[in-house]
Amino acid sequence: MPKFIVADDHPLFRGALVQALEQHFTNADIVQAEDVESLQKQVQEHNDADLLLLDLHMPGASGFSGLIFINGQYPHIPVMVVSANEQASIIHQAIEYGAAGFLPKSSPPEMIGSSIEKVLQGEIWLPENLPPADEVNNDNKAAIAEVVASFTPQQFRVANMLADGLLNKQIAYEMDVTEATVKAHLTAIFRKLGVHSRTQAVLAMNQLDLSPPQMDS
Repeated sequence: MPKFIVADDHPLFRGALVQALEQHFTNADIVQAEDVESLQKQVQEHNDADLLLLDLHMPGASGFSGLIFINGQYPHIPVMVVSANEQASIIHQAIEYGAAGFLPKSSPPEMIGSSIEKVLQGEIWLPENLPPADEVNNDNKAAIAEVVASFTPQQFRVANMLADGLLNKQIAYEMDVTEATVKAHLTAIFRKLGVHSRTQAVLAMNQLDLSPPQMDS
């Protein structure tokens, strides 16, 4: 009996994906997450999951940072990106950052089951007729991705709230910690990123960002 984690902030699409899984995989064990915070809890509690289906535009993450962080912390759980962002460059970047497949949200229900079946068998599933990746090697993005993968869960939350423009006191309020604790996390984040200011840290994190699709959850 396969176990799935479905992470998407849009309840209607999340429900449709769950329904497709239930129809294709009899007696599947399915847990859901609506943001990165709930995703972290679900992955911790269900780290024996066979597959994580992850929307790229999740509250609490900046672009590819959620995918990178989960792959860094739980490399044994395959992650299949499910997104309305269907540009070839986005799909190739997702695979570079460790995704086991990329399922466009426009996919028909029958394709959802068959594509997930392939990923469960250890294959990397991509949409048909996908243009080849551009031969551009961005070493800086790769280095930042490696750092994000090394963040602790608390550092990851702080870094993404920082990228969203929150002040220290706002971050402290959201995390229910003191500002001193936030400053300690920021010090560690700056050190790992090799930067010396909030602005530099935000610029670094934004390199992993991506433009939202015209229609997404």
